[in-house]
Amino acid sequence: MKYKLKTIFAAMAGKTNRYRWLILPGIALGFFLLTQILRQQPIFIEKYYSNGIYPVLALVLSQFSSLFPFSLADLLYLFLLLFPVVLLVLALLKKQKWKQTGKAMVKLFSISYILFYLLWGFNYFRVPLQQRLGVIDRAPKSEEFVAFIHNYIIELNNLHCSFENFGKEESDKMIEESYQNLATIFNFKYPMGKRPDKKISFSRFYAKSGITGYFGPFFNEVHVNKLVLLVEYPYVLAHEKAHQLGVTSEAEANFYAWLVCTQSSSSQLQYSGKLFILFHLLRQAYGLEAYEQLIETISPEVRADIKAIREHHAALRNERLDKAASRLNDAYLKSNNIKSGIKDYTGVVDHVMNFSLDSAFQQRCGLAPK
Repeated sequence: MKYKLKTIFAAMAGKTNRYRWLILPGIALGFFLLTQILRQQPIFIEKYYSNGIYPVLALVLSQFSSLFPFSLADLLYLFLLLFPVVLLVLALLKKQKWKQTGKAMVKLFSISYILFYLLWGFNYFRVPLQQRLGVIDRAPKSEEFVAFIHNYIIELNNLHCSFENFGKEESDKMIEESYQNLATIFNFKYPMGKRPDKKISFSRFYAKSGITGYFGPFFNEVHVNKLVLLVEYPYVLAHEKAHQLGVTSEAEANFYAWLVCTQSSSSQLQYSGKLFILFHLLRQAYGLEAYEQLIETISPEVRADIKAIREHHAALRNERLDKAASRLNDAYLKSNNIKSGIKDYTGVVDHVMNFSLDSAFQQRCGLAPK
């Protein structure tokens, strides 16, 4: 009898060990189902995750990653890229069974999926910007839109300044000061961790793909491509810092960057912020009768900066890599509650217009469009 019981327990243990590898995929499936539920619960996400759990995670992770001068995210992504290749090679050389290879890949994907949403990704389901900030959403008439761009260009022309003696460290400091001043308006508790600029290890490859910066959610790291021009740097850095603060929408991150730069006391930050929104404004104005007149309004100095930026990135760009990266980013955003995909970047125009035309919001917050 004892022998039979031992045999039964041994068989049960064997079955348990056989299916133990399914624990991680099972948890990942649970997280997937959870995302489908939580994307319908923005108020819950806003209260308990974006303003509850995430700030603690951001503080701990960013404090840890800031101890390292290099990018931990770059190393992680390199590992995630090479590890499956190593597994496949081992399987092809018959050093490992194909079944083991498949299980290892499924486990790796499951861990990555779980950590992505746990550490940052649930922010994709938070309350939209207008509701979060209390800005009125409106659709201006075309005449109003053209007049806005015209005045915007005049202001930008007057803001033109030199970046010759403006360093990246100074830019970082001024951006942090501006974020601190706007913390109550953006509804987050400053500082919510550390946001040092981590240089992208493979900056040239990223530049070929049209990527000027990125936020690494696994270690809560902010990255700016070291090949960006000085005039671009403040805006790109402010944009990536917005992601670290829990902003997932690209349009919203663009708006945060614009407001942070334009409300700064630094002329360089103001100019950088307004210059990069001009690209989006003109793209949306293309096709209007007044488009050519608007272009003629741009000063020679601003035109020179626009030309320098375009030529700089055109020289670095690889068309195939850029298109592949855009398609990948588009699919990624659409799968994470950003229905417009990469077109979301241009949505910043609506946010800027809403802010600029909502005088009640500006007065309530003690701000003014600059």
